[in-house]
Amino acid sequence: MFKKLLLAVALVLPVSAMAQKFGVVDLESIFTAMPETTEMQAQIEKTTKQYEAESQKLMDEVNNLYVEFQKVANDPNTLESIKERRRQEIEEKYQKVEQFRNNAQQDLMRLQQTLMAPIQTKVTDAVKSVGTEGGYTFIFPNDPGLIMYQGGDVVDVTPAVKTKLGI
Repeated sequence: MFKKLLLAVALVLPVSAMAQKFGVVDLESIFTAMPETTEMQAQIEKTTKQYEAESQKLMDEVNNLYVEFQKVANDPNTLESIKERRRQEIEEKYQKVEQFRNNAQQDLMRLQQTLMAPIQTKVTDAVKSVGTEGGYTFIFPNDPGLIMYQGGDVVDVTPAVKTKLGI
C-alpha cells in the first residue's frame, strides 16, 4: 500500500511541476510609464521647492544675525553679555533651521509614501490580474539582483500588465 502511494506521488509530481507557469515583470518600466508617477514626482518636486525656499529664508535670517554679530563682536565698547546673548540667538536660530530641514525631509518621505501607495496597489492588482488570467504560478520582479537564473520558458508579462493599466 505504501509503495503504491509513493509511486502515485512520484508520477504526479513531475506532471504538476511541468504545469507550472512562471513570469517576470519589469516594475521600473511600468512605474516610469504611468502618468500617476509623473504627477507624483511633480507634486513632490513642487513641495521640495517650497521647503527649500523656506529653508533659504531661514538661513538668510541666520546669516543676517551673524553679520550683525560681527559688528558687535568687533566693537570694544559692547559688553560681553550682549555678545554672548547674540551668539546664543544665532545658535538657537540655526538649530531651528536644522530642525525645520529634518522635519521637511520627513514630511517629504511621508508624502512620497502616501502618493506611492495607490500607485503600488494599482500595479499589484494589475500583476495579480494578469497572473490569474494567464494561469501563472508565480510572477517575479525582473530584477537581476533577485533572480540568479532565469530559464527560457519564463514569460515576460510586462506588456500584459501595461495593457491592463492602459499604458
